[in-house]
Amino acid sequence: MTRKVRVAVIGGGLGGLCAASALLHRGHEVHVYEAAPRLLEVGGGLTLGPNAMKALRSIELESLVRSIGWSPEHGLTHNWKSGRVTARTSSRDAADRYGASNCTVHRGELLNAFASVLDPRLISVGERCESVSTVGDVAVARFGSGREFEADVVVGADGIRSTVRTSLFGEDSPRFTGKIVYRTDPIPVEAVPGGAPSRDSHLWLGPHGAVVVFRVSAGTKINFHAHHDDETFTNESWVTECDREEVLAVHKDWHESLLRLFSASKTWYKWALFDRDPIPQWSKGRATLLGDAAHPMLPYLGQGVCQAIEDGCVLSAALAAMPGEVPAALELYERIRRPRASQIVLAARAQGTYNHLSSPFAMWKRDLSIKLRRIRQRTPQRDWIASYDAGAPDVLERVAAA
Repeated sequence: MTRKVRVAVIGGGLGGLCAASALLHRGHEVHVYEAAPRLLEVGGGLTLGPNAMKALRSIELESLVRSIGWSPEHGLTHNWKSGRVTARTSSRDAADRYGASNCTVHRGELLNAFASVLDPRLISVGERCESVSTVGDVAVARFGSGREFEADVVVGADGIRSTVRTSLFGEDSPRFTGKIVYRTDPIPVEAVPGGAPSRDSHLWLGPHGAVVVFRVSAGTKINFHAHHDDETFTNESWVTECDREEVLAVHKDWHESLLRLFSASKTWYKWALFDRDPIPQWSKGRATLLGDAAHPMLPYLGQGVCQAIEDGCVLSAALAAMPGEVPAALELYERIRRPRASQIVLAARAQGTYNHLSSPFAMWKRDLSIKLRRIRQRTPQRDWIASYDAGAPDVLERVAAA
């Protein structure tokens, strides 16, 4: 009988709970420790790309996630002022090409879905991890309450300000990008004055930023994020409120359909985007990192949660393949995952620059290049991201796609 690996997952967010499901799917023993007094995911919607949906399929969660999300028929790119569609991608084509299509979901609903398939006894809340170390053949997590927990391996899935990462490798050095994001809670479709946007996903590219619009909650609500250049606001918190009039003033020259959409919500939030370089190491002894704790990235490719899901699938497979050799299994996990995740961190950084062009000539060239790529039917950009399958039987034998 294969030896079960005892895993302590630090962090009860999306990455931590999905990793727990992947680990349980492989037959490991898992316990999740969350610092907050209850499981809670802050923020609006997100897009799960084909790579994430294939990974979820491998741990039997794809159908559950699609039941709470929305699968748009097309992804449309618009000119910020005229509203003209400059590019159109088909979900059916994506499914044929990659084996799955996108799904857009609300963060809170996705967290609840992940939690619903786990035994509540496997999750401890109000347990704030302060340090992690390896003592002989045991990983030890120490908590603010004074308690200590031992396991074969500790996985730090505790987010962008990870205490596990700091405990293992020291503080990071985030850099302010000069970019911010405005958001509101998803709004009911019927609440949009003059009618809701189409049932597709929408990307509006304009000067100094972009706006992303898509449906969540099985299509009943609309989520949107507005990215904008702003050197003056440096608060990274997702729950800082701002006035709606500020958002409308920033976008006053954008297409009227966006202004109608923005006017439908009274409560707005904004946060500053900080960038972090890929770190050279994820694992130390019997502890490793996963998700934003390992590879925090800017949101411009919609891959933050997707990469956390991939991490969980590959980590669970590596531990199942080498249950009696945990440090070697963690080395294998990192060797497979870190190059790919680091490449996506850098690609997201480049995409942010591309989305925030300010020169009219540069924006014209951008729109023209998008149109030409569509006319010539070239291979989609970032094809290597969507084509990856973290749940494939041979995932441990393949180097991350370049």
